[in-house]
Amino acid sequence: MFNSKIIIGGDKFDSKDSKRVVIKSPTDGSEIGTTELATKEQVDEAFKSAKQAKDGWMNTPLYEKYQIFKKISDELNERKQEIAKLITEEISKPLKDSISEVERSADFILSVAELKRSQNGKSNSGDSMKGYLKNQKTSIVEMIPVGVVLCISPFNYPINLSVSKIAPALIGGNTVVFKPSSQGSLSGYILAEIFNKYLPSGVINFITGAGSEIGDYLIEHEDLDMINFTGSTEVGQHIKKISKVPYLLELGGKDFAIVSNNANIEKSVKQIVQGAFSYSGQRCTAVKSVLVIDSIYEEFMTMLKEETMKLTVGNPIDNTNISCLINMKAADFAEELANEAIAKGAKPSWEPKREDNLVYPLILEVSDITTRILFEEQFAPILPVYKVSSIDEAIHLANRSKYGLQADVFTNDINEAFNMARKLEVGTVQINGKSDRGPDNFPFLGIKASGSGTQGIEESIKAMQREKVIVINL
Repeated sequence: MFNSKIIIGGDKFDSKDSKRVVIKSPTDGSEIGTTELATKEQVDEAFKSAKQAKDGWMNTPLYEKYQIFKKISDELNERKQEIAKLITEEISKPLKDSISEVERSADFILSVAELKRSQNGKSNSGDSMKGYLKNQKTSIVEMIPVGVVLCISPFNYPINLSVSKIAPALIGGNTVVFKPSSQGSLSGYILAEIFNKYLPSGVINFITGAGSEIGDYLIEHEDLDMINFTGSTEVGQHIKKISKVPYLLELGGKDFAIVSNNANIEKSVKQIVQGAFSYSGQRCTAVKSVLVIDSIYEEFMTMLKEETMKLTVGNPIDNTNISCLINMKAADFAEELANEAIAKGAKPSWEPKREDNLVYPLILEVSDITTRILFEEQFAPILPVYKVSSIDEAIHLANRSKYGLQADVFTNDINEAFNMARKLEVGTVQINGKSDRGPDNFPFLGIKASGSGTQGIEESIKAMQREKVIVINL
């Protein structure tokens, strides 16, 4: 049994209420560890610790920060097999993908530090303005930290989507209170331990607990200066309503793939299958609905079914393509959407199959536009496909979605590709490729119900800093 603790000021604590939750493997239900449930008093202590450490960390020379980040990155790489195995046990992610997540996170940390070393402030000169300014002025614009940042990460990328918040916050001079999802908290604890091993006390504090108990208390805390959150749209909208500080939100997605009659069908199919079924579809950037031009529909569907049938299903430690969903609730919701679609005339590619929270891959040929799964985020390996008569119809349907994260367009006509890209109401359009997060130096953003603010290495650092202007009168 792996037992995670609360980390405040570099020290480890149990819950003051002696409450903890057992973390079970989604794959077989076995108990793999426990996580402490922090009290509101411990939340106060975490923020106090971060606030006290703020000035010292802000004034730490950049070269020292770089050396710390290098050590953290190196340790993640050295321990990637151990950490990846825990990720796989905790969230049922294929082992090879868990290893890749740790490697990517280590690279991200180093890239953040290297970029910050090359960033400079700026200066402006100003002459007299019609007699209003008597003297020449020069301004120096410095980027300074916002203060204490609350970093909240989801279950599906417990290392990478934590690092993508923590590293830019820290390199920008902020201190952090880090709260992971309960399912993912064991992996998050290992990450917090590694950061605390090299950072001064209080620079990063690790809090675990039920969102229903301490969620709002964290978000509304008087010592909080900014929120960086990845999770459901429902929780993100709640943060928008009650937050009194700036926020960076990465929320849900309903990423449509549009396949033109000018597309390379074989390439489109391979990309869509990878995009829809990787990690069982439990990704905000997963391909979640496909719109296909009617003239190529039959050929596309034949190839799509053949490619999907190649997917392997089973234990993630064996690097299968499809593994258990995170819990029974997720599987129940996926089955509900599939059943509703079939009741409305959708044609399943084969007999739907489910074993507890293991949902087998399924393609649904949807004919009724009111079918929920066309527009609701399924977060499961079930892919709806709908036949359209024109690209304009496809764009209209995709833009009906309340989400606006990414969209994929498949066509060999570059003019058609850019025309579609400009009309789609999303943060990112992928041309001839599956929706995806990254490379990490690219901006990453969602509009509408998919988020607020822009992430990426450079963008995240800037988002968690503010400008300070110093004016020299000459």
